[in-house]
Amino acid sequence: MKRRKPDYFTKTKWSKGAAKAAGIAMLAGILLGTPGNAEAAQPHSSYWYPDTLLEWSPATDKDAAFNRGTVKLRQGRFLGETVNPNAKAEANVIALSAMYPSTSGAPSQGSEKFHTYAFSFWQYIDKLVMWGGSAGEGLIVPPSADVIDAAHKNGVPVYGTVFFPQTEHGGKLEWLRDFLQQREDGTFPVADKLIEAARYYGFDGWFINQETQGATKDDADKMRLFLKYMQQIKDPGMDIIWYDSMIDEGKIQWQGALTDKNKAFFQDGPDRVSDAMFLDFRWQYKDEVNGKYDYVTPYLKSPEIAKGLGRSPYELFAGIDVEANGYNGEYNWPVLFPEGKTATTSLGIYRPDWAFNSSETQEEYLEKEQVFWVGADHDPSKSEETAPYSWRGISHDIADKSVVTGPEFITHFNTGNGRLFAVDGKVMREKDWSNRSLQDILPTWRWIAESGGPGKALTPSFDFSRPYYGGSSLKVAGDLSSDNPTHLKLYKTNIPVSATTELSLIYRDNGAAGTVQIGVAFSDAPEEYIFVEPKKWTSAGEGGAWREGSVQLNKYKGRTISGLSLKFVSSAPVEGYEAYIGELAVTQKQNKAKPPKAVTGLKVLENDFRDGIYGDARLAWEAPKDGEDVPYYQIYRVKPDGAYELAGMTGNTVYYVPEMKRLDKEAATKLVVIPVNRQYEPGKPASVTFEWPAYPKPMAGFEADRTLIAPGESVQFTDKSSEVTEGWEWIFPGGQPSSSTERNPKVTYLQEGTFEVTLKATNQVGEDVVKRQMITVTKEAAGGVSDLALGKQATASSYVNEKEAPPFALDGDDKTKWCAVGDGPHTLTVDLGAEHKISEFVVKHAEAGGEAAAFNTRGFRIQLSSDGENWTDAVQVGDNTKGISKHAIALTSARYARLVVEKPTQGGDTAARIYGFEVFGLNRD
Repeated sequence: MKRRKPDYFTKTKWSKGAAKAAGIAMLAGILLGTPGNAEAAQPHSSYWYPDTLLEWSPATDKDAAFNRGTVKLRQGRFLGETVNPNAKAEANVIALSAMYPSTSGAPSQGSEKFHTYAFSFWQYIDKLVMWGGSAGEGLIVPPSADVIDAAHKNGVPVYGTVFFPQTEHGGKLEWLRDFLQQREDGTFPVADKLIEAARYYGFDGWFINQETQGATKDDADKMRLFLKYMQQIKDPGMDIIWYDSMIDEGKIQWQGALTDKNKAFFQDGPDRVSDAMFLDFRWQYKDEVNGKYDYVTPYLKSPEIAKGLGRSPYELFAGIDVEANGYNGEYNWPVLFPEGKTATTSLGIYRPDWAFNSSETQEEYLEKEQVFWVGADHDPSKSEETAPYSWRGISHDIADKSVVTGPEFITHFNTGNGRLFAVDGKVMREKDWSNRSLQDILPTWRWIAESGGPGKALTPSFDFSRPYYGGSSLKVAGDLSSDNPTHLKLYKTNIPVSATTELSLIYRDNGAAGTVQIGVAFSDAPEEYIFVEPKKWTSAGEGGAWREGSVQLNKYKGRTISGLSLKFVSSAPVEGYEAYIGELAVTQKQNKAKPPKAVTGLKVLENDFRDGIYGDARLAWEAPKDGEDVPYYQIYRVKPDGAYELAGMTGNTVYYVPEMKRLDKEAATKLVVIPVNRQYEPGKPASVTFEWPAYPKPMAGFEADRTLIAPGESVQFTDKSSEVTEGWEWIFPGGQPSSSTERNPKVTYLQEGTFEVTLKATNQVGEDVVKRQMITVTKEAAGGVSDLALGKQATASSYVNEKEAPPFALDGDDKTKWCAVGDGPHTLTVDLGAEHKISEFVVKHAEAGGEAAAFNTRGFRIQLSSDGENWTDAVQVGDNTKGISKHAIALTSARYARLVVEKPTQGGDTAARIYGFEVFGLNRD
């Protein structure tokens, strides 16, 4: 399959019709003159409480358009032949996965990070719930656009979450009753909005988890009516899924089975209440010794109860909790999947994102993900011998499904993230990125690599260093010889062969003696693979580093391809053989896609600028008239030298271009949007230009590693001036040296006293000066300074529970915290016991305690007081992102210190999480 070579990555003059910037937003600097950051226009995925959902409208939510999925749920997902003899074809799987570290702050269209949860084992799940919600962030969480796209591409419906937390985790009964409010005509306004959101964003329904204690039978009855109403108003294909928690009396009483206490939330006589139920984890447990509890027996009765209600037992999902231990836990597989019998119910997996959350690197994540889904042998066709309760991989019990149906299939083995981004073999971006919307349909079998001789088969993996299109390719590596070929089975397919069907392959390798053949199996003989090889290979990619070839299959017309594979062979031994597969495709020679026309109406909706040299842009455009054949749009930034740099790709007609750095003091920047057809051929470009603000003069700022020292000690100063600074002039009265033009000087003070520090930052545009009376030199500091707050008395505006009370922020233990939820600001007040001279504060935020960086406190103040009544600001921070932040001040006397948390997280979560609040200064002794 030939490609039109791109011809638009050349120098291009800017269009005169420039779109002007929407404006500049700057936040105030912090205490020592550090320049501020703008709140970028990054769109985020939605999250709501019941009352805020009622207020929501796509017409007034400027992020709404960015959160729409663009891939419709793919139909025709099929089971086909199973590769593992133990797999149960009748059982389904639902995954409750947190696709982001937090409910708030989830970017709508991917991010500038590589190490992200790019889940890809879609072949083993039938439903995905985007798990989220908390008392501090929001209770109602729709799936983000990239999750919708990735799931739908693989034929998997995806659901939002409604989560009412337990009271000890901040749950409020009033939220439940706000949710269940009913009009006089019997309709439910929140239900109407839930369906509206699902329709607008393009996902498939809701998972409802009510765990807030204190509800009554009336609340339970109303919940059942609410669910029935949703059944009436939902669209065909939408599902409402219920979590086994609330019972018909209104109590929270997890059953771990379908019982008389919870069946009314599943089926009520002739009325369907929910389309599926996730059974609590306790179904696995039975006290065999003392007989105190038995959850296994009620669970085993669940299928008959379901059938008695006219429902399938496979609409019940027996849950396992893998959030903490993943595949290191023990699970009662024999009860769920009895040997030689059909599965008891379907399987529910709570938090399979464990594989990502417990990994430090993407490589570690991919390894854990592999073991989780296909077992320690890394081969879904193998059945491992394990203890009954030990992990054996989901593929041991669940048959894989596929959406690779005809007549066309193209994959670049793109996982949806990368360290760079290539387009037709040319690297167009050299920065980290992730966007699950761009993930290809990845191999069904990971991995079935069979050696054709006595040696070891080549090892397959995803490679992020040599992609052909996107961020990754398929790599095989090892020793290859003529008597030891490797057969790598990849895809389960259902592709009818016509007279015009052809296979094509693009790859590169390091062995002149090695070559790659394409394997096809047909439905009438699924175990037999026929291997074909292009007669002619042509150069592809930048510098001709890749080989491209195709084979026509007209001789197999009328048969159906049931499997796609690759075979690696060599005419001579090749040690350390490596091959990278950039594209594998099945296409119709007579059905080539047309190059798309240019988009129309391209405009910059909004810009935000930071420090005068960083800017972002929100773009919008209209699809070309042939837009039905445009699955993606490429968005490029044109650099001052005319080079094109890929900002990203999307299937949407809006896109957020992440923060760009101004280059060579450019006055304007051109952005280009190029539609791409289903065969990844580019269409005509359209462009728009935005103007930068006037080039700024510097903003001076600095930090000192300490402000209280003994005579003869030194202070390390660190420049924190804005990035446009070109020169530094320091003045240190009483210090050695007394002046410096270094960027980060070190200064020694010999005499006692309080000394001023001055920094003048300069560039060609102008200068800025910051002056602080801040260095105190005293013999009292000879013994050092200490944390005056350690173990002292603390009070707070609120806290979640006794285990997260104020004293835990002062105990010196980074594993304990003070946590407050609800509306802010949140305050933590410390009585130091007596007046002390204070020089520095250290605040340990969420990341210091092992939580996600998204929960780090964004905006806060630190105040001091002598009487506990009258307070003075000592520190103001509006743009913190660090897990541990340090704040040196001029020596100040005070007895009380107060931390005022004004913006608790990087996103919308309103919960404060402080693992340490340290106040350093001189002891009075």
